[in-house]
Amino acid sequence: MEKIQFNRKFLITLVLPLVIEQILAVTVGMADMIMVSGAGDTAVSGVSLVNTIANLLIYVFTALATGGAVVAAQAIGAKRKDTANIVSNQLILICFVFAIVITAVCLLLNRQILGLIYGNVEEAVMENAVIYFYITALSFPFISVYYGATALFRSMGNSKLSMYVSTIMNVLNIIGNAIFVFGFNMGIAGVGYATLISRAVAGIIVIFVLRNQDLELHIDKYLRLGFNWKIQKNILALGIPSGIDNAMFQIGKLFTQALIASFGTASIAANATASTIELLATIPAAATGLAITTIVGQCVGANDYDSAKKYTKKLMFWAYVMLWIENLFIVILTPTIASWYNLSPEADHLARILMWYHSACCVIMWPAAWTLQSVLRASGDVKYLMTASIIIMWVFRIGFAYLLTWLNTLIGSPLPGVLVVWIAMTIDWLARCISNTWRLKSGKWMKKAVV
Repeated sequence: MEKIQFNRKFLITLVLPLVIEQILAVTVGMADMIMVSGAGDTAVSGVSLVNTIANLLIYVFTALATGGAVVAAQAIGAKRKDTANIVSNQLILICFVFAIVITAVCLLLNRQILGLIYGNVEEAVMENAVIYFYITALSFPFISVYYGATALFRSMGNSKLSMYVSTIMNVLNIIGNAIFVFGFNMGIAGVGYATLISRAVAGIIVIFVLRNQDLELHIDKYLRLGFNWKIQKNILALGIPSGIDNAMFQIGKLFTQALIASFGTASIAANATASTIELLATIPAAATGLAITTIVGQCVGANDYDSAKKYTKKLMFWAYVMLWIENLFIVILTPTIASWYNLSPEADHLARILMWYHSACCVIMWPAAWTLQSVLRASGDVKYLMTASIIIMWVFRIGFAYLLTWLNTLIGSPLPGVLVVWIAMTIDWLARCISNTWRLKSGKWMKKAVV
């Protein structure tokens, strides 16, 4: 059996662009919130509520993309180039078709979806949410194709391509925010249009890039993608469990979001602000997880599990080191960061508490809870991951959120309600750490390859 070898330079050039790409994505999310915050807590809350739903859908898109990326990476590791390129065509096709269907549903049932989930929020918050949801729903086909394409870029170890396109998309988003929000005073609609335009441009660019026949993974130059059921079956075999996992997780977040909404607008705004910083605080570990998918996927394709273990340990070590450094700065700068959002005094106080609590737990548990899952996903062990994740989410994240909230109320609410929900979230993390570690030690993940 030929050993898979990745030198330090390759690993750095794979991980570093992913970190930069993640920083850009989170920075734009922060820019959206900061720019719209001038319209008050109701606008911030409206963006937050829609983003929770949009993230559910986007995670489904990324699950499909990841399914295709794992199949492609395993095909590269197995040196089956023709299969890898067929996977590329089929992945882009399914990402686009699926997103078109989702977009149609969101446009037709905009207010009904928001009302079903957030029926008890203030009317001003709901009106902002309706506007933002309608505009950003139009961007789903573009962002779905973008995620599919960038997953393929990472599968061939070329994360610089996705970083370049991400840079263009995010710069356009910021420029669009400046023009529409400040230049034309369009408020939350301006943020939505900036998002739509930037995602459309990114989606078009990645399609043109993937048409380059010199790339290790590419699509048909004339976009004759066709339909290959055998390949689609492999992609869906990985993508559907991951999609269900991600969708159920986001549904769980909707349940907790609805619980937080019952605490009032200040809690919603604080949660929205802290959630944005939460993404920033986990960037190194999240980027490392994407790199692990590529590395382990190729090792699994080559049936080289010793190398898969070796590189996982090395990348996990890097993830922890980078996470500690970053979160130290976040803890120090929390008051300054919170002040950027122009929140009310109550929301600002709550946001600071959540940010400090998150960083303290993040540096201990986040990589083991989330980054380590990439090993199981890249190996094809997605059914176990889906089952364990759903059970943990419903029992610990949702069940404990409502149980601890009830207990907190019973004893006179000594803790802010939104903090109680975040405590339940970190209990969820601990359960995932245990589940992931046990599965990897069992060795069962080494029998799930699809190529």
